[in-house]
Amino acid sequence: MNFKEKIKSGKFLVTSEIGPPKGIETAGILEEAEFIRNKVDAINVTDLQSSVMRLGSLAVCILLKQRGFEPIYQLTCRDRNRLALQSDLLSAAALGIENVLILTGDHPTLGDHPEAKAVFDLDSVQLLQIAKKLTEGFDMKGNKLEGRPPKFCLGAVVNPGADPLEPQIIKMEKKIEAGAEFFQTQAVYDIKIFENFLKKIKYLKTTILAGIVLLKSAAMARYMNKNVAGVSVPHELIKEMEEAKEKTEKSVEIASRLIKELRNMCQGIHIMPIGWNRLVPKVLEVAGL
Repeated sequence: MNFKEKIKSGKFLVTSEIGPPKGIETAGILEEAEFIRNKVDAINVTDLQSSVMRLGSLAVCILLKQRGFEPIYQLTCRDRNRLALQSDLLSAAALGIENVLILTGDHPTLGDHPEAKAVFDLDSVQLLQIAKKLTEGFDMKGNKLEGRPPKFCLGAVVNPGADPLEPQIIKMEKKIEAGAEFFQTQAVYDIKIFENFLKKIKYLKTTILAGIVLLKSAAMARYMNKNVAGVSVPHELIKEMEEAKEKTEKSVEIASRLIKELRNMCQGIHIMPIGWNRLVPKVLEVAGL
């Protein structure tokens, strides 16, 4: 089964992600992907994550596809206008990349080229609408595509810890209507916050993959609490990381514990290892997946 078929089957989904290098040497990230071969259902490839100039997501998706992985092509609205976004979607489909996660994207001022001009010609809802329209055989302006239309499995993101939460839910509704078939969430550390989110979106029929970010240190947890909107790492977890002699073991323990708690609450998990892909198999093993 491909990723779209797994969503429809109701299988508990596991996805992870890799970030392209700042250069053309891909041996390192392809080795990272090998750590999770046959361990996950699909692998996200980030699109200039944190607005840092890197090798393109589509190129890495193709390399993964050639090696038998199922990639999820992340596509942000930040850097391209509507012409380029539609063209890149067609390029992806022509090369056999059907899973697409559509995001707005971080502002360039946060990255390594802060003077770069932000495009944001479209927002994530509009881009989802356009991607869906392409699958119906038409471009954004209603012009008919030549030959068979592309096929996509469209995904989006949501922040269950946002405050206020209502705007996120309203946007979720719009994204589902626009064609989103699955959602990957911002990092979840506080189960009660996630439960509250699920309670409020119970009426929405969609697939939710809870985000799991591997903690590397207490300092990282405090940084996220201070700087990452919607992320709340409980004091107890920070204390655990602080007191742990072996940080990687504690990181695996915390991540697997969260997954066990989340497993019966949503339809899957999305692990963001931030360079610790080698730990993902252990996390899944300890979590019983």
